[in-house]
Amino acid sequence: MKKTWWKESVVYQIYPRSFMDSNGDGIGDINGITEKLDYLKELGIDVIWLSPVYQSPNDDNGYDISDYQAIMTEFGTMEDFDRMLARAHELGIKIMMDLVVNHTSDEHAWFIESRKSVDNPYRDFYIWRKGKENGKEPNNWGSIFSGSAWKYDPQTDMYFLHLFSPKQPDLNWDNPVVREHVFDMMNWWCEKGIDGFRMDVISLISKKPGLPDGKAGENGYGDSDCANGPHVHEYLQEMNQKVLSKYDLITVGEAAGVTLEEAKKYANADGSELNMVFQFEHTGGGSSQHSRFGKWDEHKMPLVEWKAILSKWQTGLEDKAWNSLFLSNHDQPRSVSRYGNDSDTYRETSAKMLATCIHMMQGTPYVYQGEELGMCNAYFEKLEDYRDIESINAYNDLTKNCGVSHEEMMGYLKNISRDNARTPMQWDDSKNAGFTTGTPWIQVNSNYPKVNAKEQLNNPDSVFHYYQKLIKLRHENEIIVYGDYELLEPENEELFIYTRTLGEEQLMVLCNFTENYVNLPEEILSQIPEDAELLIANYAQNESSLLRPYEAKVYRYHS
Repeated sequence: MKKTWWKESVVYQIYPRSFMDSNGDGIGDINGITEKLDYLKELGIDVIWLSPVYQSPNDDNGYDISDYQAIMTEFGTMEDFDRMLARAHELGIKIMMDLVVNHTSDEHAWFIESRKSVDNPYRDFYIWRKGKENGKEPNNWGSIFSGSAWKYDPQTDMYFLHLFSPKQPDLNWDNPVVREHVFDMMNWWCEKGIDGFRMDVISLISKKPGLPDGKAGENGYGDSDCANGPHVHEYLQEMNQKVLSKYDLITVGEAAGVTLEEAKKYANADGSELNMVFQFEHTGGGSSQHSRFGKWDEHKMPLVEWKAILSKWQTGLEDKAWNSLFLSNHDQPRSVSRYGNDSDTYRETSAKMLATCIHMMQGTPYVYQGEELGMCNAYFEKLEDYRDIESINAYNDLTKNCGVSHEEMMGYLKNISRDNARTPMQWDDSKNAGFTTGTPWIQVNSNYPKVNAKEQLNNPDSVFHYYQKLIKLRHENEIIVYGDYELLEPENEELFIYTRTLGEEQLMVLCNFTENYVNLPEEILSQIPEDAELLIANYAQNESSLLRPYEAKVYRYHS
């Protein structure tokens, strides 16, 4: 297998609005990030994935961009960005930008021009269609953020497509001039010295010819079925030729709905498109779930199926592409609340177990801010505490149109809302967790007095120091990066057990996903030599024949 720096790296995602506020306005900013780079150096990460910092009206918290070559006023200036980039590079940390080019803001200069007239030079930068004879939308597609994916614009008596918010019109990637403008902008950032791109919903950029109606769901709207469209690989190969191949970058594409076969194209080992993709199969409810309302009423996936999915991606991409390893990001609830146990008794133990399970796999691990502290869901009690457009739109849609009660919907939001990941970073036990001296843009999680970075930095047994050790082990042991993966005990409903093998060296990874004491199967015990080294574990004293609640341990030995 070809060895590269980005395969051997650990990425840390920063959601700038919630990371650190340097000027007391309640909003995280670029100078706040610069202030905390030494903390990230101590953690040991290699790359920062920076969620969007471009100029934006913030309809979708920066994922609606009005100027790709300017910094959001609330976050600072381009001089602040340049200073942060230089300091990160001094510390040996690379910066991966979040590239949002499926859509822009409706306040972007391109769209302001596009909507003026049907013969404007920028008209075909976006996807415009006439309404049906009865004046209705051009097709039945639903927006990912609820309602129709079309908005009527009286100025030219036509509709424009927005797969997300009406303030996020989709770019027309079939127009070669659009592609050239995007590639020019990317080259501008690369020349500035950034180190890569995470590409937002990049699998959606190529729409089906004719924009046909989709299969209607519970809310009456059709599925646009835009993922992995007919020209997506052609456009990414063009991007690779005109931008990516000219620099030594890390690139990852967000690819909801991607299949194993498609992923091999996006992240082909030949380097013709991207380094890796984010797939989301393991973040859903699983095949046995029949949810009525998409992600909102999904239940936790059974462990047997979850193991099978992660293992399919581990073995399916081996030597053909490369995996992204993650449980958390700005769009997902907190991993310890979703996959572990966020009670006072088991929060730290299960956070360490989950980290072990994911970081010992083959692929590039992603740590989402606060995950290294075991931060958990906010469990807001009031609707007005939520800020996320997806959550608020879903509340209005499901309570008004689908018969969901207020209490039921609040339960859904507590479990799955994106705002669970967006509460401010918990730095210490002072007011507002040390995030701001002002009023935070979203409430701080109430558990910050006991869950915070200051406490954990001073506690050698903390979740932070466990992550630090996992990252150090990855940097020092090629087997963790490049070793082959094999799932053991696939039908075990409580334990996730797998091996990694490189030459004659082998790792055995043992994780208990329950709060029970679970005996290890005899066939597993027989594979672990008596002189095996205990590489890492989340309990102090080793019990060889069983796993305690949420226990994780990794043995190293020669096979």
